[in-house]
Amino acid sequence: MKNALLMVLAFVVFSSCSNDKKSESISVDTPEQNEADIVAYIAANDLDAIRSESGLYYVIDELGEGTQPNASSDVTVAYKGYFLDGSVFDQSDASGLTFPLSGVIAGWTEGIAYFKEGGSGMLLIPAQLGYGTSGRGSIPGGSVLLFDINLIEVK
Repeated sequence: MKNALLMVLAFVVFSSCSNDKKSESISVDTPEQNEADIVAYIAANDLDAIRSESGLYYVIDELGEGTQPNASSDVTVAYKGYFLDGSVFDQSDASGLTFPLSGVIAGWTEGIAYFKEGGSGMLLIPAQLGYGTSGRGSIPGGSVLLFDINLIEVK
């Protein structure tokens, strides 16, 4: 009887923990919550951000003067990727990385195209334009992603 009671108690505790994680993940993943979190971040950091129709926010510090990329361009970008709490999840060196805009997350494909060569600024990317509900590697599902970017070259 004592063992059965312990098993039931363990099941209840485990189930409630699992449900808490599940509901926490769902609330973080909603587009409305991502939007509210981005708007709060913009206000707290006094950013002059523009919202696109897709829900991407971007800040242009320097537009640049060179070629402006499109979704099929190859680009070289120096960047730092971080979460709303400031913790960095990825970063290039100053020489940047070269990649096709058609092969990256939707927030980058759209956002990098707002700059010209030599331009710099920030992308504030909601989960639906990043890694969605699945996440990737060290990036949890539902995460808002922030990127400081410097568009070095359009090829």
